[in-house]
Amino acid sequence: MSFAGTGPEDDVFGVVRNGVGTITLNRPDRRNAMSDAMISGLADLLAAMEASDEIGAIVLTGAGNAFCAGGDVQGFDEKGGEGGGAQTIDPVAVAQQQQAQRDTVGRIYRCHKPVLAALPGAAAGAGVGLALAADLRIGGPRALIATAFAAVGLSGDFGVAWLLERAVGPAKARELMFLNPRIKAEQCLELGLLNWVVGEDELEARTAEIAEQLANGPQLALASMKQNLIEAPMVDLEASMDAEVPRHKTAGLSDDHVAAVRAFVEKRQPVFGAGRG
Repeated sequence: MSFAGTGPEDDVFGVVRNGVGTITLNRPDRRNAMSDAMISGLADLLAAMEASDEIGAIVLTGAGNAFCAGGDVQGFDEKGGEGGGAQTIDPVAVAQQQQAQRDTVGRIYRCHKPVLAALPGAAAGAGVGLALAADLRIGGPRALIATAFAAVGLSGDFGVAWLLERAVGPAKARELMFLNPRIKAEQCLELGLLNWVVGEDELEARTAEIAEQLANGPQLALASMKQNLIEAPMVDLEASMDAEVPRHKTAGLSDDHVAAVRAFVEKRQPVFGAGRG
């Protein structure tokens, strides 16, 4: 089922199947470089999918042979640079981009549903932020990550520095930002930037398999796990443990917990979601 208001003719579109909402960045001729329409459409789709009772997990991917090339460098050149040739920054443009980043990378990172990024090819620049904001990442053999900002004289946006530092540590993050190496799929796997690398002909099926497992899982428990993991690096152990308890106890009141305990006793696989709307 196509998500309302989007289709394959748009810069980004969404579909829902088997409880999974899939968002496809759709400018394959520009390696899915971001346009204003893509950014606003992505923000709208993320908000709608997070709110939908039909969707238990979200997949973010790119059309064609790339995930997302980040900013549209060809477009920058056509208008005289990212700033459009101006000599001073426009505070309105700053505020608009700050909000756009919160509505895309920020929403992916904090979404209470699991988000899986599927990389058929390169994630570069701001596209790295979109990929790293996801909870899990799977790539094909052509997947690669490149920060790309230094190559075009920019410092970086869409949360790339913050997310990279947490993914690979401060020294490696500086290497990737300053020197802009192209990190290929197997090295991404070694660094923890990808969770899985699969064959090109397996990517779609394996992505669907993982996403459907997440979508059919205990949604309240998964959302609480994600919040625990988000908060963990920002607080000490005691504060983290204190925050875990009410979430754990709340999950213990859920229909999913009761069903899973019964399934465990009966030595069968649990079926989650019976109490969801």
